[in-house]
Amino acid sequence: MPWFAWLLAAAALGVAEFFTLTLVFGLLAGAALVAAVVAGVGIGILGQLLALAAAAAAGFILVRPVALRHMTQQPITRDGTDALIGKRAEVTQEVTATRGLIKLSGEEWSARALDESLVIPVGALVDVMEIEGATAIVYPRELLP
Repeated sequence: MPWFAWLLAAAALGVAEFFTLTLVFGLLAGAALVAAVVAGVGIGILGQLLALAAAAAAGFILVRPVALRHMTQQPITRDGTDALIGKRAEVTQEVTATRGLIKLSGEEWSARALDESLVIPVGALVDVMEIEGATAIVYPRELLP
């Protein structure tokens, strides 16, 4: 089989991968490229088919499991309210178990203390432990007097 036929097959498989995003057609396209190189060197059809099979098997056994594992991982960056968890804030109105205000990332947020027995005074630095709706649940950075 001529090398350009393998290139056409690789291109068709690449287009199929673009539309399906299964990673199967992409690996087969790579294997077809390997077969095109083997054909270009002058090796016969049996060698081309063996190269195609070896490259496809290597892709399915070695590459696909790693790629699928990376595709299912959660993104490293956090966004929205998740990005505020762990940030430092300053108390602008005394924070208790039921109410309070903090300045967090340049904005005023309603807040309440994680430990219901704490009363966090104005000016204290706190860490945001979680966000519930529009309320930050906070804990003081330092021991309170």
